Amino acid sequence: MDVKNVKGTHDVYGEEANAYMEVENLMSHIAELFAFRNVRPPVLEYSEVFTRGVGESSDIVRKEMYTFTDKGDRSCTLRPEFTACIMRLVTQNKLYATNELPLKYYYCGPVFRYERPQLGRYRQFNQFGVESIGVNSASADVETIVLAYTILQSIGLENVTIKLNSLGDEETRNNYREALKQYFAKYIEDMCPDCQSRFELNPLRILDCKVEDDKKYIQNAPRIADYLSKNSKERFDEVKALLSALSIPFEVDDSLVRGLDYYSETVYEFHYTSQKGLNYGAVGAGGHYGNLMKEFNGPDYPGVGFSFGIERIVSVLTDDDLLPDVSNSLTAYVMPMDKSYVNSALMIASMLRVEGYSVDLCYEPSKLGSMFKKAEKKNSKYAIIIGENELESSTVVIKNMNTQVQETVKIDNLVDYLDELESSDHECDCGCGCHEDHECHCHEHKEK
Repeated sequence: MDVKNVKGTHDVYGEEANAYMEVENLMSHIAELFAFRNVRPPVLEYSEVFTRGVGESSDIVRKEMYTFTDKGDRSCTLRPEFTACIMRLVTQNKLYATNELPLKYYYCGPVFRYERPQLGRYRQFNQFGVESIGVNSASADVETIVLAYTILQSIGLENVTIKLNSLGDEETRNNYREALKQYFAKYIEDMCPDCQSRFELNPLRILDCKVEDDKKYIQNAPRIADYLSKNSKERFDEVKALLSALSIPFEVDDSLVRGLDYYSETVYEFHYTSQKGLNYGAVGAGGHYGNLMKEFNGPDYPGVGFSFGIERIVSVLTDDDLLPDVSNSLTAYVMPMDKSYVNSALMIASMLRVEGYSVDLCYEPSKLGSMFKKAEKKNSKYAIIIGENELESSTVVIKNMNTQVQETVKIDNLVDYLDELESSDHECDCGCGCHEDHECHCHEHKEK
């Protein structure tokens, strides 16, 4: 039987897996600098979490969810997005009662949507995002925008533009829905089936239609900016003023509505154009929402958040040759000269690993030249050789793979010897204390 992965999924391994890990780690680190903390809701939720939270008019709920009935006759769904999951997590565990507001969380993990597979779009993909819950202010909206923009800048995306819009408060949206229904009523029979369904469920979603023939109707539709309530207009003006004060580029896009029903007030997307002029479109998006926690029988707290698709981000970085060098490398590769010395090699490798060094060993000893080639292939800085003479004298031969210099070192002194070598290779005056550690992740060394 020729077993393959499920259509619309893909295996991630090798350098691609390293890139995912590097990008996710950097995003997590920056989120923590903004005082966001990690949460990990389960992949599997009861379907009601999404039908109540995401909204029945959204394409996700109507067409894209992986839903099944379990053995207890309960409807369960593989999560298609994170925000509703986190609202359920917060209300069920009453985190609002034991933590200071706003509640600030970040997440990273797989989501599942039954979409048509195409280049860069999968049915299982990974999202990184944040949610800030419990404070209703323009400042909270802007903080998430600044966080997302900082992440994109930090991974090397310089030509990022923020597309911004306001969906207003409930008063705004009620008046705007009526205006859209009156406008689209004379065209709706000529528009796509999806738009015809959206006309009844949520006419704002018509503005997000991607069907080319429908765009001629959409481009002349009423603008939500003309229906913003006084409070929503003042809030949106404050968001724009704060972004300008922070020198963050943005442009107002009246057609931006986002694809989920829970959004209100500020919504935004991050668009990227490469240095070669290639427009990648939206690489991330988010916005403000209200009443979502109330849907889960929690307090009526608003929230704001965004998400990035990791696959899309890695694809953009790869295309623009912006991925950092994330190749696997070793501090040392231990090479026993005979199979009877493998256990001793394992003991030495274990000793060095405890001290924080990345070490592998050869389990099938061969000719010395062949093992050196393996050390080179593994990008090892040092080769540690164990032969009969070394075992008898409790020593090893350690060879610097770059300089080709080798020395005989007592096993008891091996850690100190490597510490000294690594310290001399890592001298700096940045004040990070890296000379006391085996591996440095400080900003100064990442730039070097």
